[in-house]
Amino acid sequence: MQSNSIDIGKRLASARKMFGHTQRALAEKAGVNHSTISLIEQNRISPSVGALKRILDGLPMSLSTFFNEEELSPGERFWFPREELTNISSTDAVSLLQVGGNLSGRALQVMHETFQPGADSGPAMLTHEGEEAGFVTRGEIELTVAGERRVLRQGDAYYFRSSLPHRFRNAGEEIAEIISACTPPTF
Repeated sequence: MQSNSIDIGKRLASARKMFGHTQRALAEKAGVNHSTISLIEQNRISPSVGALKRILDGLPMSLSTFFNEEELSPGERFWFPREELTNISSTDAVSLLQVGGNLSGRALQVMHETFQPGADSGPAMLTHEGEEAGFVTRGEIELTVAGERRVLRQGDAYYFRSSLPHRFRNAGEEIAEIISACTPPTF
């Protein structure tokens, strides 16, 4: 039996965001008024079991999944709007936006990387377990792997064992962007 301490509004908002829906989109899919979703999420009204089931059918999600704490963990999200990406960078010169928050137990890390002109991954060569790959989507990036240096431009790609010493640097005069993947997650 579930405790009465469950915040239905907060859980509905989390479930809705997990599926990438706005309040209005969920209301349309569920066949209810937009204000109904808003009022439930603010805990201003408490839906009946039938009303909640109808709303969850718009996701789609079962009542048991909705009330199961583990099923709604952040690791189970499928959609990540840009404003919800996790910034794992500590400088303004380099932005590392990671898909998902806590990646413990995950095998893959995907990032949108932005390097300002002259910015780099640091003076020390990086080494870690796994593999990484990526595409340059804007500008140019100088990539050094195992002592070999290459300037990659928009449309170019890379793939290497991460145990090889490597370093990224924007050698160009405009912002460089990369979409990358690393397995296992290293940050």
